[in-house]
Amino acid sequence: MTVTHTNKLSRLEARIAPQQKKLIERAASLRGMNTTNFVLAAVERAAVETIKDYEMMALHGDTARAFAEVLLNPPAPNAALRAAAERHLSVRA
Repeated sequence: MTVTHTNKLSRLEARIAPQQKKLIERAASLRGMNTTNFVLAAVERAAVETIKDYEMMALHGDTARAFAEVLLNPPAPNAALRAAAERHLSVRA
């Protein structure tokens, strides 16, 4: 049996000022890249960094210590948490 994979590409277009285009072309040339690959690499780096910034939580000082304390010494479950656990276990049964 032969399996055929097709990599369908999508198009992304942008309108930019002539001076922006010249700047990008120069930067791409300095990197030894064509403009498309340069732009894609830069946009991908920016996208990954943006997602990381929104997904990562940074805690400092007292907040970090309080968070670590709760992780190391969690409080006893309250009535609402015990009820939720019982509901969860009854659904799984």
